[in-house]
Amino acid sequence: MPGFSTNAIHAGQEPDPTTGAVITPIHPSSTFAQDGVGGLRAGGYEYSRSANPTRTALQECLAALEGGRHGIAFGSGMGASDVLLRVLLAPGDHIVIPHDAYGGTFRLVDKILTGWGIEYTPVDLADVAALRAAVRPTTRVIWCETPTNPLLGIADIAALADVARGAGARLVVDNTFASPYLQTPLALGADVVLHSTTKYVGGHSDVVGGALVTGDDELAERLRFTQNSVGSVPGPFDAWLTLRGAKTLAVRMERHCDNAERVADLLAGHPAVSRVLYPGLPEHPGHEVAAKQMRRFGGMVSFTVAGGREAALRVCAATRLFTLAESLGGVESLIEHPGAMTHASVAGSALEVPDDLVRLSVGIEDIEDLLDDLRTALGAA
Repeated sequence: MPGFSTNAIHAGQEPDPTTGAVITPIHPSSTFAQDGVGGLRAGGYEYSRSANPTRTALQECLAALEGGRHGIAFGSGMGASDVLLRVLLAPGDHIVIPHDAYGGTFRLVDKILTGWGIEYTPVDLADVAALRAAVRPTTRVIWCETPTNPLLGIADIAALADVARGAGARLVVDNTFASPYLQTPLALGADVVLHSTTKYVGGHSDVVGGALVTGDDELAERLRFTQNSVGSVPGPFDAWLTLRGAKTLAVRMERHCDNAERVADLLAGHPAVSRVLYPGLPEHPGHEVAAKQMRRFGGMVSFTVAGGREAALRVCAATRLFTLAESLGGVESLIEHPGAMTHASVAGSALEVPDDLVRLSVGIEDIEDLLDDLRTALGAA
């Protein structure tokens, strides 16, 4: 079986048969000529909402990277989440979500799905007993992030898969923070893997996208049907940019991890920091589970500032190389205040994040420059 980087560069990406181009072409056509009425060309292309050759290449690549049979690319991670939950849930059903879920996921469940009769329960998924207690006869989905956004919580995917199977539910794992290079949830028993490919897969902060990967043939057909019906698809240029980013995912993730480990060590010893949240630290409560199911510990680091909210805001405002911005997973380093930015939608809910929390997406710049930037910013706390 080919290795990860070989798949990233070659899966779904044979040289173009007409020109010999080694890079997958961008096919911007909205429609495709048919060989007679109802006679589709090889590949089954008729209209780009239904299928596009550039998107096909990306989907085959993503499926190979996650070890699944079916990859389905979307216009955003939330678009992928929406289609998946439309397929898996019906009025009266119940979903378990992480107690520290991504704010956008919480907003979709709490503000949209509940209006259609869906019930949900937030649970600390690191506590398998708590998950078992939360499962109901109507539970159809257990939604997992590991690591979580932004508290870097770790859940044991294999243990969650056992609970899901026993309950007749599907286990969905949002693998955005880890990327398929660091973690492959399908191999651990998950039914579906979700990505915001905007993040590490694309890797350059220049494209928005999402993806689902599964090994379930019947589920994949239902997902494709719903995706086509609602039109939640990426354009061919977006698919091409994401595919280009995926080629270097392995080498980028190694550098992200190298730098994040050094950043976590700096923060752990700094007097302005009260707590560091990074699964690579031995004192992290999920360290052993993360070491078991991840190749390395990732490029995301969160921490709380000893001086409270105002001090955290001062740190966010004082960095020079860490850009104050939402999103994550690009080659450049980013800093944000989750309570006021990415997770403002959970304010006042059971998922509200600490107001002294700062989240870092550690990029691939020279590490000494990043450490100097953080030391200066922490001095302003």
